[in-house]
Amino acid sequence: QVQLVESGGGLVQAGGSLRLSCAASGSIGAIKVMAWYRQVPGKKRELVAGISNTERTNYADSVKGRFTISRDNAKNTVTLQLNSLKTEDTAVYFCNVALWKDNGYYTYWGQGTQVTVSS
Repeated sequence: QVQLVESGGGLVQAGGSLRLSCAASGSIGAIKVMAWYRQVPGKKRELVAGISNTERTNYADSVKGRFTISRDNAKNTVTLQLNSLKTEDTAVYFCNVALWKDNGYYTYWGQGTQVTVSS
């Protein structure tokens, strides 16, 4: 089994910053992609940012220039730095890991952490 533990969500005013972290543990195998998604009630979960095992990153257009994703392969962690937050960034943020093990490709989700941006 693989466990993902997220931390760092909370309430912040518009223009402020937060830092989200996600740590993977268990039968990890080889982690390929680590990513953050977010979801608001009534809407689909959307990709915020992803980072591959070669450090290649991609971002949603809405967060480019404001959010930064990074990973620590030695610690199996992924971090999302959220700067210049806007009220529309309010959502539950989910960590996602895609990994290769036992000759198969698997994805796992964290439990989610709430980010609330007030005006």
